[in-house]
Parts: sequence; structure tokens; C-alpha cells
Amino acid sequence: MADALEGIVVLDLTAYLAGPYGCAVLGDLGADVIKIEPPGGDAVRQYPSTLEECRAFLGTNRNKRSIVIDLKSAEGKAAFYRLVEKADVVVQNFRPSVAPALGIDYETLKAKRLDLIYCSFTGYGDTGPLKDHPGYDQMLQCFTGVAAMQGIDTDGPQIMNGSIVDYYSAAMTTIAILSALVHRLRTGEGQHVKTSLLRSAIAMQAGQFIWADTEPRDVSRWWGASYSGIYPTKEGHLYLQATTAAFWKALCEFLGFPHLADHPDYDTLKKRTALKDQIRPMIREALMQRTAREWEELMMGKVPSIAVRSIGDMFDHPQVLAEELVVELDHPRIGKYRTAGKAVKMGVGGSPIRRAPLLGEHTNEILADFGFDVDEITALRAKRAVA
Repeated sequence: MADALEGIVVLDLTAYLAGPYGCAVLGDLGADVIKIEPPGGDAVRQYPSTLEECRAFLGTNRNKRSIVIDLKSAEGKAAFYRLVEKADVVVQNFRPSVAPALGIDYETLKAKRLDLIYCSFTGYGDTGPLKDHPGYDQMLQCFTGVAAMQGIDTDGPQIMNGSIVDYYSAAMTTIAILSALVHRLRTGEGQHVKTSLLRSAIAMQAGQFIWADTEPRDVSRWWGASYSGIYPTKEGHLYLQATTAAFWKALCEFLGFPHLADHPDYDTLKKRTALKDQIRPMIREALMQRTAREWEELMMGKVPSIAVRSIGDMFDHPQVLAEELVVELDHPRIGKYRTAGKAVKMGVGGSPIRRAPLLGEHTNEILADFGFDVDEITALRAKRAVA
């Protein structure tokens, strides 16, 4: 069976993490994603890594073909326009002033293909005082309250590692493009969709981004301030979250204080949260009797708890393997490596994941696919419009 997006051509002009991974997910779903890189390539290719190739680039640019086009040259821009004529989607993550300056803004490209879906992904959006300010994951965490929230129980604001705003933004970008494709299927119309780190950082805090007229601006908004959390054990750490009555009762029995399960002072989550400073030391002391893995096995299916692991532990965990979330690929520079399987499990289709491309690896192939003959390709290379 064909993949859902088979036949859809995506021109990916994005760099760093959010845009590239959003396009990689489109590739997971079968789209032909063409990564258009400037001379020198995506900046992430140069980021530090213990591998010869940047780990972040490998993970966020799978299922793509790479072509190098110099959009600042007349010949390179003309070649890009020819690609746009046969493409379905263009995605870019330049600051708002850059695309018009390069001549690759929506209105310009729409003239090349009327039903084009054009996605511009920015740091802060395309209006307002910050629209042309550089935007990165960590900056948006600090700007939107994420870092402050992480620092509630520490000495100050904390960055959450892992580029969470980038990856959530990638998901939002994928959703926006898929929605536009559905709209085009129904109406025949293309459109300009807009996503940003700012929109995603606010959206991912929907449970906290509520301000009633009757309360002050700085009211406590974190709903998880209870006895749930990470605790040390005899060996390793354990996360537990026993917030329902049934889970609280089971936890009390496992940890040796069953008399608190139905005690009127602890019989609601609000009461237990108010007494968290009493409950936490009791939990902490009891958990020291076993290791984190032992507690996890003992409480499995009865109390929401899980041993804290590193990402390295995921490569051979039976649950991860059962979900086919680890695949092995072969790269010409680093050899065989294991990486994440597809983020979405579809009922039909299922083409294999392909490794991230080398810089300009598919330039000739892509140009030929879009109707350039050998002489045209040679001329473009001679003028360094492509590489």
C-alpha cells in the first residue's frame, strides 16, 4: 500500500531543528522531501558531535534528498523557481524580512504555482516588535515562562534540555501543512500557513495559560505541585504519580502505610496536596528499601511509577523494541547506526526510513527529475549556482 503522502513534493528550506524535523515527519508519511541547502549547508551540520556527522542533523533530516542551491545568485534562484513549479509545499524558517529580500516569499512563489502550500516558520511570528529578532528554543523557554516554571523548586529559572519547544513546533508545523493539504484536496486552493516557536511555546502551556479576571497576574498556575515527582531509592531514581483514590490506596499499601489510604485527612487530592510536605518524607523513606527497577516491577500496572533511565537505555528496552521505535541505518561516513523509528504508526503504507543525506548528495538527481538536462546542470555547476 502507498504511504499517505506519496507523490507530494516538499521543498524544505529550513535549518536547525524544528523546521527540519517537521519536514522529516512528512517524509515518514511518504512525501518526497527535498532539502535545499545554501553553500556550506545547514548550520547544524557543523554543530559539535562525537560522530563525524552531527547527531542532531542525522536525527532531524532523515527521509530527504539534498540539493545545494545558491538563492542569492540569479541562476540559482531561477533553478529554484523551476522546482517550485512542480512542488506541492515550500517550507522556510527565515526571519520575516529575509524571504522577500531573496524573492522567495509566498506572493512571489504563488505566481509560479497557484495551489502552492507555503509554510513560514518563525521565532516570534511575522508581526509585532520581536518579529525580526533571532529566536531559538532556549530563548523562547525563557521568554514564555517555561524556564521560570522549571525553576519553581530550584534556585532560579532552568532551561529544559532536549529542545522541547523546537520539537513541539515541528509537530505543529507538520499539522499545519497536513491541514493545508486536506484543504487543497477539498477546494483546489493553496495557502500560506504560519507557525512559530512563540505560538508553540504558548500552546504547550495551555494548561497554565489561564488568567481569570478575579485573580492577580502572578497567581500560581502549576497544577502539578503535589507529592508526585522523582524520588531516590536504594539504587537509582523512581518517578511516581498516585493522584487518584485507587492509585493512592495502592501506593499506601506498597509503601507500608495502609492506614492513610482511607484516612479522612488524606481522602482527596486537594487534601493530600496541602499535606505534601508530610507525605514526601514518608514516601522518600519507604522507597529506600528497594531499587528503582524493583519498585517499578512491583508496582507495574497498579501505581503510575517508572524508573528513571537515560536515553541510551531506550535502544534495547523491550517496550521500545516492541513498538518498532529503533531502526538501523547505514551511513557512508559513520557506518551503521541505530535511530528513532517513525513517530506515527499508520495502518497502511510503511516505507522504510532513509538516512539523512550528505550535503548536495542528490543535486544532479533532483535537477534531472525536475526536467533539467545535462547541459543545464553543467552550466549551473560551472556558475556555482548549485553544488
